[in-house]
Amino acid sequence: MGLARFALLLLALALAITSAPTKPPKAGTVMPAASMLEARSGHTATLLPNGEVLIAGGMRRNQDFYRSAELYDPATGKFKATGAMNVARVGHAAVLLRSGQVLIVGGWSGHECTDAAELYNPATGTFTTAGKMTARRGQPTATLLDNGDVLIAGGADHDTPGGIASAEIFHPGTLKFEAVGTMHYARISQTAILLQDGRVLIAGGRGDSVTATAELYDPKTKQFVPTGSMLVARYKHTAGLLPDGRVLIAGGSDERDWHGALRSAEVYDPKSGRFTAASSLNDSRFKLPDVAAQVGQGELLIAGGSKQVEIYDPHAGKFELASGQLSGPWHFMTETRLKDGRVLLAGGYPDNDQATSETWIYHP
Repeated sequence: MGLARFALLLLALALAITSAPTKPPKAGTVMPAASMLEARSGHTATLLPNGEVLIAGGMRRNQDFYRSAELYDPATGKFKATGAMNVARVGHAAVLLRSGQVLIVGGWSGHECTDAAELYNPATGTFTTAGKMTARRGQPTATLLDNGDVLIAGGADHDTPGGIASAEIFHPGTLKFEAVGTMHYARISQTAILLQDGRVLIAGGRGDSVTATAELYDPKTKQFVPTGSMLVARYKHTAGLLPDGRVLIAGGSDERDWHGALRSAEVYDPKSGRFTAASSLNDSRFKLPDVAAQVGQGELLIAGGSKQVEIYDPHAGKFELASGQLSGPWHFMTETRLKDGRVLLAGGYPDNDQATSETWIYHP
């Protein structure tokens, strides 16, 4: 082979390598997206039937709470205003009902927790009052049950660190709240995950102290039953349902709060009622979204409390870092899976109380 021909062969090979399509990173990519209309943390983000995302309430800074709401349109990648809530609130809960409306409950309004509830109607873009809960609740969990009712559990009833043990059911058909059996432990900043058998796993949180206890709500009896305890006491963590019916619990913090953020993770098996250790996160983090978004083939996305976004792979049993990162360690941000499989990450605050309007899109 002549020298000139050999050089041409090497050039062609180099061009083929550089022009070959690159595969996306195994753990996906995080990219900046359009900003929200307002800087928010402690807000809620709910996927609507039409594919838009309702962003409601939250705060700009301490005691600067919002009544306002906005919509993210995945088709345009932009946010637009919608009707305002009747109550300015932060640390509330939001659930999409079978009717397509969104139930908003609880939160803090000023220095007090609220029992006020309201409904957002996507067809009219307005909020209407929906009565009052049986208790005031700041940062409760709210879980849509298989029968269409909503379980609302725990939270704070006044402006102190600990939570309460009471729980209640919202009946969309009657717009009524019904008190049900109390939890065995008072909790705030716990997680609540609907299991495949229709029960709800309540894990961790804080009452008089941060707890490792967990319990199961049975919709048939409307009672809570203790189950195995976590390996680590934690609150302000995240949880997500795995494809095989187990539940991942990750991050959070212990009694030291900002100085006690956790890297540890564990998995709950409903069949045995036990928690077992999982591989650790790459970064310690707390003040996370209550529910981790499912992506890809059942992987779970962990975001917030760190610049890094992590993906838990249940097949490999470990966390992997997504490429790209957030602009800061945003706390009390939201993560919402869109209909096309991407995830909207929105808002939060860093190590002070100044929220951001920034958002990001995770691409699997």
